[in-house]
Parts: sequence; structure tokens; C-alpha cells
Amino acid sequence: MWQIGFFFHEVAFGLFSVFFTLYIISIGGSLLSIGVMSSTALLLSIPASFFWGYVCDKTKHYKFYILVSFLSCSIILYLLTTTSSILILIALYVIMDVLHVAHEPSKNILIAELYSREEWEKSYAIYEGLTEIGWLTGLLSGVFLSFFEFSTKTILMICSGLNFLAFLTSIILITDPFLVFERTFLRIERVADLTYRGIAIAARTLDGFSTNKELMEGNIYAFCGGLVLFSLATSTLFTPLPIFLSKDLSLSTSMVFTIYVLNSSGGVIGYFLASSRARYQEGRMIILKTTLLRSILIFILEVLIVVNIYTVISTSLILALMGFAYALYHICVLSLSMEIIPQGKVGLFNVFIGLGQAIGAYLGPFIAQNYGFIHLFPLVAIIFLLAHVSFRFSP
Repeated sequence: MWQIGFFFHEVAFGLFSVFFTLYIISIGGSLLSIGVMSSTALLLSIPASFFWGYVCDKTKHYKFYILVSFLSCSIILYLLTTTSSILILIALYVIMDVLHVAHEPSKNILIAELYSREEWEKSYAIYEGLTEIGWLTGLLSGVFLSFFEFSTKTILMICSGLNFLAFLTSIILITDPFLVFERTFLRIERVADLTYRGIAIAARTLDGFSTNKELMEGNIYAFCGGLVLFSLATSTLFTPLPIFLSKDLSLSTSMVFTIYVLNSSGGVIGYFLASSRARYQEGRMIILKTTLLRSILIFILEVLIVVNIYTVISTSLILALMGFAYALYHICVLSLSMEIIPQGKVGLFNVFIGLGQAIGAYLGPFIAQNYGFIHLFPLVAIIFLLAHVSFRFSP
């Protein structure tokens, strides 16, 4: 199981994700501090994602960039224990995020090249399910560590150690593929199919038959726009969400972690359902259904807030369903992106996602702090709906 290292990596970041946001607030930071930190990190990660995707495909050394990501995260997480300055913490976080994304394109390519196109949905789902369990384990660790009031330094040292363990296991278990050809063959098949359909349409036209068939199915720009909009909505919601749970719902840190555990549990179920049910032909329909479902769920959450019954149970249930929907969506868009994005440009998938995340990472805290969450939720629902419309015109 070459993915074991990714499991330990996700355990570390599952713990770190919620903890660090609450930690920044506890030492005098604000929602805007979190927004600036997250959006800056994500904006700088956009060119980094394209760069890592280009160099790993150019050199064919995918393992190396995975190791760079894991080791650098381990070092920077340790450095976070040496300071309590908000500015230094933000700077270290930004640097870590740029190096962190180094493993994403390499991981995506490894799966695409190790398995045939018919197995991509299942293979990506198994990988994402495993790493989601790691993320879930990290969140459960957060419940335990916060309940027993472990120190900030201890928690960060645990995160650092887990990433170093990911680095060590990846050295042993990951090997670069001997031949890299699966995506090339797939693109040849797409060109051949396009040529055949073009000839068929031309022949029918010359024979005097009318045809309403289109040569190209869908619009690649619509697909990219859908990626940006979906990640924008997700980031706008989830960046300030821990503060909503802790402040507006008056929940303890351990309860905040518990709700995130339920969200992650929904994701685990979704990934393993996708591993057994998702099929290539069904991918586009799943994308449309999950984007619409996420929009509806946020509108429901807004209604619960307006009528003042936004209880912990209803909020937890909605977030669990959102995690389930995200898992199905993520598998389908990831498989489709590896099919249509050319070699050397596989990092574009993370670029488009990073662009939406960067905007949302600032937009979410800004709206929440200045206008309240009651205005944030309907905006998120509308953006999810726009993503749904955009994907309707995608390949």
C-alpha cells in the first residue's frame, strides 16, 4: 500500500486544520487575520501548483516531490512551536502551504498511470477514502487532545512527527512507474473519436441528411469555471466555520472537532461508496447532483438560522451530508480532469481549485466579521448553484 504515507500526512493535517484556526484567535488574531493568512497562502499556491505539476511530469520523478512536501511540512510544523508572533506564524503557514501542494499533482499522476481509465474512479475513491480516514483520525485526536487540554507545542509536535512518519514510509513504499503512457493513450483515443465523429457528420451532410450532432461535447472553460466556483463556495463557508461553531453556537473546542468528525465521516462513506458504485459514464451526472445538493443544504441551514433552531444536531447532520456530497464530487471531477488536462499541465487542476479557495478564504471571514453568518450562508448557496449551472455545459 504505497498510500500509507498519505494516511499519516492527513492525520496530521486533520488535527492541524481546526486547531490552528482556533489557536490564532486565542492569541489575539481576528477573522480577518485568518482570511489574510489563508488567502495569501492559497494565492501563492496557485503558481506553485502549476510549477510542481509541470516539473514532476517533465522529470517523471513523482516520488521526489511527494517527499519534498512531507519533509518540508514536518520541518515547518516544528518551527511553529518556536514562536507565538501572529505575523511569524502566518508567514510560516504561507511557506508551508506552497511546499505542501508539491505532492498533489504527483499523487494524481501516480494513480492515473498505475491504473487503467476504467479503474480511475475506483482507484481515486480508494485513495481518497483512505486519506479521509486519516483526516478523520486527526479530528478525533483533536477531540481527545483538546478535552485533556494538551499544550499548543505538544499538538504541533505531534503534527510534525506524523508528517515525518509520512516522509519515512513514503521513502520505502513509493516507486515511480516504469512507463508513463496511460494518459497519452487516452488522449489518442479522444482524438480518434473526435475525428470519427467529424467524418461521420461531414458524410451525412454531403449525403443530404441533416444532423444536429455537435463535434465537441461540452466546454472545457465551463468545467474550469465550475471547479473555481465550487472551491470558492467551499472555502467561503469552511474558512470561518470553526468560529461560527465556537462563537455563534457557543461550542467548546472538543465539540467543534466533533462536528468536523461528522463532516469527515460523511466524506469517508462517500469515498467508499464511490469506490464500488462510481462509473466513468456516470461522472458528469454525479457532479451535477452533488453541486445542487450542496446548494440546497446551505439554504436549509440558512432557514434554520432565521427561525432560530440552528441546533448542534441539525448543523452536524447538514455538514455530514455536505461531506458525503463532496466525496462523490471530488472523485468525479478529479477523474475527468486527468482525462482532459494535457501532460505537463496537470497542476492546472489544483490551480483552478486554489484560485477559488484563495478568494473564498478571504471573502468568508470578511463577510462573517462585517455582516454576520446570516448573510454568508445564502451567498455560499448561490455560488454552489452557479457551479451547478457551469458544470451543465462542461465536457
